[in-house]
Amino acid sequence: MTLHGLIQSGIFLLILVLSAKPLGIYMAHVFEGKSIANRCFGSGERLIYRFCRVNAGEEMNWKTYAFAMLVFNSIGLLVVYFLQRLQHVLPLNPMHLPAVSPDSAFNTAISFATNTNWQGYSGEATMSYLTQMLGLAVQNFVSAATGISILAALIRGFIRRETQTIGNFWVDLVRSTIYILLPLSIVLSVALVSQGVVQTFRQSQVVELVQPIKDSTGNVVSTQTLPVGPAASQVAIKQLGTNGGGFFNVNSAHPFENPTPLSNLLEVWAILIISGALCYTFGDMVKDRRQGWALLIAMLIIFIPCLLACMQAEQAGNPAFASLGIDQSASVLQPGGNMEGKEARFGIANSVIWATATTAASNGSVNAMHDSFMPLGGLVPMWLIQLGEVIFGGVGSGLYGMIAFVILAVFIAGLMVGRTPEYLGKKIEAYEMKMATIVILIPPIVVLLGTAIAVIFPAAKTSILNPGAHGFSEVLYAFSSAGNNNGSAFAGLNANIPFYNIALGLAMFFARYWLAIPILAIAGSLAKKKIIPVSAGTLPTHTPLFVCFLVAIVLIVGALTFFPALALGPIVEHLMVRSI
Repeated sequence: MTLHGLIQSGIFLLILVLSAKPLGIYMAHVFEGKSIANRCFGSGERLIYRFCRVNAGEEMNWKTYAFAMLVFNSIGLLVVYFLQRLQHVLPLNPMHLPAVSPDSAFNTAISFATNTNWQGYSGEATMSYLTQMLGLAVQNFVSAATGISILAALIRGFIRRETQTIGNFWVDLVRSTIYILLPLSIVLSVALVSQGVVQTFRQSQVVELVQPIKDSTGNVVSTQTLPVGPAASQVAIKQLGTNGGGFFNVNSAHPFENPTPLSNLLEVWAILIISGALCYTFGDMVKDRRQGWALLIAMLIIFIPCLLACMQAEQAGNPAFASLGIDQSASVLQPGGNMEGKEARFGIANSVIWATATTAASNGSVNAMHDSFMPLGGLVPMWLIQLGEVIFGGVGSGLYGMIAFVILAVFIAGLMVGRTPEYLGKKIEAYEMKMATIVILIPPIVVLLGTAIAVIFPAAKTSILNPGAHGFSEVLYAFSSAGNNNGSAFAGLNANIPFYNIALGLAMFFARYWLAIPILAIAGSLAKKKIIPVSAGTLPTHTPLFVCFLVAIVLIVGALTFFPALALGPIVEHLMVRSI
């Protein structure tokens, strides 16, 4: 790796950590109803409740909260599905795009409702402006707000005592959207437009080529069609809501989505900022900010070495080129290393920072093609996904996934000292452990089972364009991405076929809701309990010792679960490349 890359990484992490505290405090005040935004725009919030006939003062138990969440998400799923199927007869379709196929519409509807944003299609050639804005962009907001709302309910489970209720889903959803996601998206959209990200309702533009070329048949090509559209508004929320996906097929590698180094910094910062700040929100709401810092530090302890390992793998270059005598060292004339699949305007450092950030969070947007990374460079983002998207993770969902690991960690620690485990003054008993176990085990089951079926199912095997270890890595990455609600891909796999559209759609559905419901069950169980005073036997959960213990638990579970599969894919591919 280069000094330039290390400096860029350090600046990015510094900006991220410094901005986490003020945003974290603000979000805590939003959920407590005492932020400046609550006071200034409370009348608008109440108008929304009145229009939707919601009793904002009515608290819900965890089952009612979960039911409201499922109903709302199901309606959104159906709306997105029918928008795609009917877009050919709906307005705001200047390119006259046809209806999306049933299996692709099914996959996309689940993808955006679950905050995964996996895309098996080319956005600019498949979706009308109306589908992009009314369907996909709206789901970018509400699916992210759903994750934040579930986290808020879980936090109330810790801070409340001897009660049946954990808040009101509709209130949490509205506040997450209008006080957090919407204002941040407006500011970021304006900043991106200033950098050249397109935001227009005009149809694709035909422009003259500076230098005409000849196609494969020998005909002269003198024009090019440039797709445009309302991209900036969707790019902003796709990053802030850890939604991912892209307005254009190549995502944030496209110059109309991500034209400059400054836009790149803003977008990659937006991927992690809410997830990181929610750690501080958690500490502020439980009245012990050390707990929030402990969780954020645990995430960084895993994230930073992964970032450096990926950067080293890409900067070291391709051994096959080295054997040919090709100079791959960085110099003033070349970036060196493996530049395949990367934008020259971003280079290796910015590509790697984005790749690790987008897979540590359940974002999935890309500014470089992960399929073109070196085997170990591609292993890092794949493994970050497989850890359960708890290293930052999705907005809300990442932190509540990490708290499931915390529950496991304090339970194991309690067994080691022969004491009933406690966390934040609440006893962790059999019920909480069962629910936390479901949260931790469902994604690996979905990923490994889906991958196993895909590599033996004839229709699925025909989509593997690269044979051997790399082809297996593409399939494993696809199900890891869907089964952990990430959305990025090793692009060498043709996933837009009925098998993958249905299989990955089901994987995304189970990975979202089979985790959200157990988390709400934990919240409801904890809310009923008394708060136990701290005593000499209480395990401190904010100390460096516990942080290291938590990191070990996350790594051990991830390593033991996926190591055999990784050995068949990127690890054996690395050994094959090194043997050339």
